[in-house]
Amino acid sequence: MKMNTYVNFAGKCADAFRFYERHLRGKVGMMMTHGQAPDQSRVEPEWKDAVLHGRISTGDTELMGAGIPSAEPMRSAYLSLGVDSDAEVERVFSALSDGGEVFMPMQETFFASRFGQLRDRFGINWVIVHERPMHARTRTDIRRAHHRGDSEGVLA
Repeated sequence: MKMNTYVNFAGKCADAFRFYERHLRGKVGMMMTHGQAPDQSRVEPEWKDAVLHGRISTGDTELMGAGIPSAEPMRSAYLSLGVDSDAEVERVFSALSDGGEVFMPMQETFFASRFGQLRDRFGINWVIVHERPMHARTRTDIRRAHHRGDSEGVLA
């Protein structure tokens, strides 16, 4: 297992990550936008370029984040736990959600085989994720696969 911090920014995730990359000698490893999500029916036009899921490394620490409209600084902070298998994600999610509050039920997303969000019984916010390996794919590749109804192409 690996535990990371996940921070929601009020639409400024890309700006923050570029700043951290420049000033903390970080390296952005992933920066996917709301406009890259396969289901665009729930994406407001003004959020298409905002970060949906991003990851930056600084030394051997990773910070993950997203641009979320209602985010408040540090009130939207999560501990992010990256798990190595779907079975382990389910086990951990079940344990942490017992007596807590589920914000996003465990589910498959286009960037993770399993992803969920919760607040545990102790008031700690968590993102539990088993990320998919990302291939060099463009927004156009994802849209083409989505329009064809090719869920394997979108999710692979």
